[in-house]
Formats: sequence, structure tokens, C-alpha cells
Amino acid sequence: MAEERLTTRTQFPASAESQKPRLKKAQEFPILEKQNWLIHLHYIRKDYEACKAVIKEQLQETQGLCEYAIYVQALIFRLEGNIQESLELFQTCAVLSPQCADNLKQVARSLFLLGKHKAAIEVYNEAAKLNQTDWEICHNLGVCYIYLKQFKKAQEQLHNALHLNRHDLTYIMLGKIHLLEGDLDKAIEIYKKAVEFSPENTELLTTLGLLYLQLGIYQKAFEHLGNALTYDPTNYKAILAAGSMMQTHGDFDVALTKYRVVACAVPESPPLWNNIGMCFFGKKKYVAAISCLKRANYLAPFDWKILYNLGLVHLTMQQYASAFHFLSAAINFQPKMGELYMLLAVALTNLEDPENAKRAYSEAVRLDKCNPLVNLNYAVLLYNQGEKQGALAQYQEMEKKVHLLQDSSSLEFDAEMVDMAQKLGAALQVGEALVWTKPVKDTKSKHRTTSTSKAASLQQPLGSNQALGQAMSSAAAYGKLPSGAGGTSHLTKPPSLPLEPQPTVEAHPNEASAQIREK
Repeated sequence: MAEERLTTRTQFPASAESQKPRLKKAQEFPILEKQNWLIHLHYIRKDYEACKAVIKEQLQETQGLCEYAIYVQALIFRLEGNIQESLELFQTCAVLSPQCADNLKQVARSLFLLGKHKAAIEVYNEAAKLNQTDWEICHNLGVCYIYLKQFKKAQEQLHNALHLNRHDLTYIMLGKIHLLEGDLDKAIEIYKKAVEFSPENTELLTTLGLLYLQLGIYQKAFEHLGNALTYDPTNYKAILAAGSMMQTHGDFDVALTKYRVVACAVPESPPLWNNIGMCFFGKKKYVAAISCLKRANYLAPFDWKILYNLGLVHLTMQQYASAFHFLSAAINFQPKMGELYMLLAVALTNLEDPENAKRAYSEAVRLDKCNPLVNLNYAVLLYNQGEKQGALAQYQEMEKKVHLLQDSSSLEFDAEMVDMAQKLGAALQVGEALVWTKPVKDTKSKHRTTSTSKAASLQQPLGSNQALGQAMSSAAAYGKLPSGAGGTSHLTKPPSLPLEPQPTVEAHPNEASAQIREK
């Protein structure tokens, strides 16, 4: 009965759709970029471990053909300091996508970080062929040429970068080239244009203020440093520069107040401790000055200006052996500065080594063509040694320098120097009428505020010029007349350690703190 019911069921015809043949599913191929978004997300969050895990998985799926994963892996290697590995990966990206200028730019940057500047220039030139409107390529080419000391080509490339697109960093590098060439006027013009373009950039304002300060144009220096502090009241570089200006004018207590603020931001700054030390020196707190300068020397053992200041302070305290030690070290780092040899000669004179003192004075006279103090002190030594003809020659040379300085500027010479020069001239004319004695070691040194010459102010770094002038005075004061005339003639620029944002590129294009913009 049940079987009959099953056989008598109505059979419905199949639908037309079910009769159509089913299409086969297309074969799935791996999508090379399917996890790029996740790689990018981890990278910008700086979650590098998770980023590397995703990159590893992506490269396994794509058999190493995912360009973006390789690119980000190379960036991470560079951040970790593995420059050579990053270079190899960027070269792989360049092979995968040879028409991409960005890959070549990264290859060139890795070469630059490895110090291969010529190879970096070649790669940048190849990238420039692919993209002729990229200002970064021109900028980075200019930086590479700076390191090769090809300043003309560097200027050309940086000007090209500014023509394509104006950026603060390009102005900064162009200004540093002029500073490397010793052309402060052109450097100031460049930084003025940069400030016009970016008036709120505190680094540009501070650098321009430092340049004016270095030239002795205090009004403009104070104006630009004040603007920098207006936009960023915690800018320690500007505060340090303002403090050095106050220190230059003898406001040691106010300068120390400024330095206290800076010490909270950068407690291990060598220029800071140098300037604090020279503030204490200006206040005649010599032990505190030496302690601060020793700390600065510990933080920057190869900075000749700190060694210079230590030598001056030890000369003032009549610790001639220590002064000789620090001045000799400073000469090793700055062998072409005449004042260092002069102070070394003062120390040698008091160490009863007149022959080496004469050699040091001779070198100082050869190197320094504008400072009459060198010739005056040398003449004092020669006269003390009985060499009147040599003393007369140095005295006449000193007179020539004084006349040149008087003609070029309305300079008021230090009264002590004038008095010493007059007594020396009288002694040389009268001959045996006056009797000179050799330097007395227990002589009290006199401290006076210096009047620096225009030529000197062109080179004087930032810092405690007045305090250093006092040290220079005391350093030159060890050849004394019985009549009480001090040999403290000081018409010199007493250099002190510049601030960290020093615009001059001495040993350090900032010491060239050249920067290459990274994509």
C-alpha cells in the first residue's frame, strides 16, 4: 500500500535554472597588497614588532614580491641602526619597481648614512631623471656636496630646491654653507629671507639672533631672540643666548637666573656649564668657576674654548702649571689662534722658561695680525731679558696695530694697556734710566672690563666676554714695573664657548650637522 502511494506521487518538472550548467569558480591568486594597510597601521603606531610579524607573513605568502612590505622592513632596519641591511632591501625595491623615484631616494639616503656621499650623489641624479620637480632630491644633493666640500655645487642644488619649493631646512643648509665659507653677511641675508618666509620658526630666529650677537649687533640680536622666546618661552637655546648677552654686559646674577631655567631643560649641556663657570669667574668665585668648567670639560673634552677658559682661570689663580696644561690642550685643537700662544707664553714666563716663552710669543705674533696686546706682552718679556732691540721692534709693531684699529673704529683702549705702553715706550727711549724686574709670581692680578676691537668682535663666540676679558687682563699682568704699572694691556677678543645652536660651522658644520630630509 505504501509502495503504491510512493509510485503514484506527482512528478514536477525540473526548473529551467537548475538545468543550466554551473560555472566553475575562478582560481584564487594571492593578492600582493592585501595586508599593506595593516603594515602601514602598525608602522605609524611605532609597533615595530607586530609590523615585522605581518611583513614576514606577507612576504611568505607573496614569495618576497610585495614591494611595500620590503620598503617598510627597510625603514624599520634603518631606525634600528642596521643601515647596510636597509640599503639591500631598498635596492630590492628599486629592482621590483625601477621607475619609482622614491625607492632610489631611499637607496641614496642609506648610502649617505653610510658615508658614501659620491655614490649617494649618483643615485640621487638617477632619481632626478625620473622626477625633475622633487625639491627633496635637489636639497639632499646639496647636503651631499656639503660633505664633499664642493660648496658651489651645493649652493646650486639648494637654490634649485628653493626654486621648486621653499622650505626652512633648505634655508638653514644654505646659510651653513656661507658660514663654512666664513661669509657672515651672506649667511645673515639667507636667514633673513628664511625668517620672512617662516616668521614663527624659533630655530631660524635663534640662529639669526646668534649671528647678530657674534657680530656685536646686540639690538638686533636681542630683537630676534626675544621673538623666538615669544613663540616658544621654553626654547632653551634662545634663553641661553639671552643669558650670554647679559653675561657679556656684566649682569652675572641675571644671567645665572636664565641659566637656571636652561639647566632644567638640558642639565648636561657643555656650553651651559661653561657660561655658568665664567659667570662665577666674573663674580671672582674662582673655585666655583673651575668646578663648573671642569664639568663642562668632562661633557665636551675636545672643545678648545672650554680648555681656553680653564687656562685663563688657572692663570688668574696663579696656578701656572695647570694653566700650561689646559692651554697646551687647547692649542692642539686650535693651532692657529695667536692668543692661545700668547697666554701659553705668559704661563711659561711664570714657570721660569723664557726661551720657550719667546717661541710661543713668536708664534702668537705670526698668527695674530691685529691684536696689539701680543706685541706689548712680547716686548715686556724681551725687555726683561735685556733684548732692547727686539723689544723696540715689538713696540713699534704694536703702535702700527693700534693706529690701524683707531682708523677703522672709534675704539677706546683700556687705560691699563695705555699706561703700560707709555711706560714701556719711556723705558725704551731712556734706556738705563729705568730698571725692569722679572715677573713676580705673587703679584695680585687686576680685573678690568675689556673694550673689544671691531676686528676681534667678528670672531668672538658667544659667552662671557667680559669675564674672559678680566681673565685675559690678569693673564697679561705678570710682567710688572716697580713703579706699579701693570702689564695688563688687553685689547683682545676673549673667546668663550658658544651656545649649542652656534651658527658658525667650525669643526661642526655644526660641525656640519647637515640634515637630509627623509620621506
